[in-house]
Amino acid sequence: MIGGIVMQKIGFIGTGVMGSGIINNLLKANYEIHIYTRTKSKAEPLIAKGAKWYADPKDVAEAADITFTMVGFPKDVEDVYFKDNGIFAGLTKGKIIVDMTTSTPTLAKKIGKKAETIGVEAIDAPVSGGDVGARDGNLTIMVGGSKSAYESLKPIFKIIGKSTHYFGSFGAGQHAKMANQIMIAGTMTGLTEMFAYAKAAGLDLNDVLQTVEGGGGDNWSLENYGPRILQEDFKPGFYSKHFLKDLRIALDESEKMNLELPATQQAKKLYETLVDDKNLGNDGTQALIKLWW
Repeated sequence: MIGGIVMQKIGFIGTGVMGSGIINNLLKANYEIHIYTRTKSKAEPLIAKGAKWYADPKDVAEAADITFTMVGFPKDVEDVYFKDNGIFAGLTKGKIIVDMTTSTPTLAKKIGKKAETIGVEAIDAPVSGGDVGARDGNLTIMVGGSKSAYESLKPIFKIIGKSTHYFGSFGAGQHAKMANQIMIAGTMTGLTEMFAYAKAAGLDLNDVLQTVEGGGGDNWSLENYGPRILQEDFKPGFYSKHFLKDLRIALDESEKMNLELPATQQAKKLYETLVDDKNLGNDGTQALIKLWW
């Protein structure tokens, strides 16, 4: 209880680059945090700040009022929710589950429908903003699923994000995230080809970056990843392998809607070269420049 207000207990499964940033902000806001990681040692920095670690997702779901997940791939989401030691095994009526993983709309619907059968509210709430947004509490949150759960979670979303948008029923948040990733695909290919062209033309790349930032070509990818490229910093704010996963989901969903997205298809091919052929999936998305340099 803080200032006479009963604080909800929060579970969080997934303590990677993004998850850790979110958890840190919730800890600063004095929430009681329960976490799960497959390897306890990776959670030690969060445990040192007050998070309580559990050996199974089920145990987190039993301890928490609200359980968040942010893992890598749809298969990981499926496992942490539906396995025998998963979240659904530990849930009871009245609790809330929030999947912040960028996953498939189909899986979001499956989780939501299962939750309804046991009296649990579910939302899919993928985010945009990268490691910096997670660290600074400036994420953009895209929500689908239970409207009442969304309304009740607004105070928590205000801690971790700068804006939150509700799009509709289960899976709608994931569709919104796919739209976001389609745009990011264009800005990332534009960023890397801009540098490739400017370098081939013999221009000063720092001057080019500053010039484009000051004009109509400015965008989030340019501002956040342009400097990292020039510093040869390829640490992941967002893993290339995860971005490729997102592009594949977006194109699969667009195919279901009889929609052709040629620019996104080309971006997928470039990231397939980076991730599958060059084995650089653990680099950040800005490592796309390595196809030229």
